[in-house]
Amino acid sequence: MAARFESDVYARRLERAADLTVHAGFDALVVGTGPDFRYLTGSDADTFERLTALVIPARGRARVVTARLELASLRDSAIGDLDLDVVDWVDGQDPYALALAGLADPRLAVSDTLPALHLIPLSERFSHAPELATGVLRELRMIKDDAEIEALRRAGAAIDRVHARMGEFLRPGRTEGQVAADIDAAILAEGHTVAEFIIVGSGPNGADPHHEHSDRVIGVDDIVVIDIGGPVEPGYNSDSTRTYCFAPPRPDIAAAYDVLERAQAAAVAVARPGVTAEAVDAAARSVITEAGYGDRFIHRTGHGIGLSVHEEPYIVAGNDEILREGMAFSIEPGVYFGGDWGARIEDIVVLTADGCEPLNNRPHSLVRLAP
Repeated sequence: MAARFESDVYARRLERAADLTVHAGFDALVVGTGPDFRYLTGSDADTFERLTALVIPARGRARVVTARLELASLRDSAIGDLDLDVVDWVDGQDPYALALAGLADPRLAVSDTLPALHLIPLSERFSHAPELATGVLRELRMIKDDAEIEALRRAGAAIDRVHARMGEFLRPGRTEGQVAADIDAAILAEGHTVAEFIIVGSGPNGADPHHEHSDRVIGVDDIVVIDIGGPVEPGYNSDSTRTYCFAPPRPDIAAAYDVLERAQAAAVAVARPGVTAEAVDAAARSVITEAGYGDRFIHRTGHGIGLSVHEEPYIVAGNDEILREGMAFSIEPGVYFGGDWGARIEDIVVLTADGCEPLNNRPHSLVRLAP
């Protein structure tokens, strides 16, 4: 697949970014390299000690400022097709003056990925301290357009294919690390550009939601949490968790897992435009709490996903954000019994006009594999 969308996609995004910059009362938006820069230009260039940034003034032409020796990193982006200036510089020139040329003591909004190495020289030039551009950029990126949703569908299908192959990799007698190495290769083989993360949590390690993998040997009686994902071109991520076993689970495990499955389904059923993020969290949490496992559900129900694995909206208590069509996020309740076992079920969903579309379609049940 192409490493970026068609150029008109980025042109619309830049126009929208300028409108939102004006609406927020800023004179210019400065976007450092990273997911926001890629969202607006199609470039996954990086910045080191030399500044590369996109500057979007409230009025006038946007510009990309980059060191001349970094121009090649922009070649495959949409930048050459867009109505913006490319301002290159060489060592000895002042890139910050070039970035802010024509802006008289502006009120600046800066992306949160702009390193202090560049933020401080920018801020020293004017009386107004720069402010975070979170409000502008979150509004842009939270609502996925059709091209983004199609990329997320491809990512979801690709990671489903990896979970469908788990019987090839996950067996008693192997270490978590050995299983993870095979999953890594499968993630690449099924269409991802990289394995962004691989969690293989067997037995007591499954009770640590952010465990990665270790040299622990997997046992036949273990419950195993597999949480995996990564990007497909042009940079959109998958993220899906399923829980596996080899032997019939203990009665207490089966009972708790049944509650977890009902909680995940309840949150999916509630997720739709017009409800709040915290209402989706509450739908899952109430099922688990009423069954007596509330203290075993120790994290939020979900997070937004797109060019970043974790982005807004966050599906968590206290977030009264009204969900809207086009938002994409995980629904991933879990239960964790320290020193013994844990389980999690995770799907990515995209909100439609009257509900949500799950992008992962593997079985939610406790998947039993041949030992």
